Amino acid sequence: QVQLRESGGGLVQPGGSLRLSCAASGSSFAINAMGWYRRTPGKERELVATITPGLSTNYADSVKGRFTISRDNAKNTVYLQMNSLKPEDTAVYYCNVKYDRFTAWGQGTQVTVSS
Repeated sequence: QVQLRESGGGLVQPGGSLRLSCAASGSSFAINAMGWYRRTPGKERELVATITPGLSTNYADSVKGRFTISRDNAKNTVYLQMNSLKPEDTAVYYCNVKYDRFTAWGQGTQVTVSS
C-alpha cells in the first residue's frame, strides 16, 4: 500500500554530517505532518523533528540548532539534515508520515556517530 523509502544513514565521526531522506509512495491520499523519530537500544523511541504542510517545524531540545527538517511536497519526501553530530545521536532513525486516516512508518536507517 504505502511505502516509505529511507536513505542516508551510515557511520560518521563526531562533528560530521549526514542527510536522511524519506520518500513516500503508493498512496494517493494527502500527506499531513511528516517527521523523524529515533530509537536507541535501552531507550524509548523519541521524537526528533516534525514538519507540517505549512512548514512549521518542531525539534527535540537535544537536536535544536544542529538538525534541520524539510520537505518536498512535489516528491512526497521529507529530509533531515544532521550537522555537528554527537555520539549520543547514534540510533535507528525512523521516518513518520501522517495521513488523515492512518500513519506510516519507515523501516529505519542506522546512524552511528563514533570516532
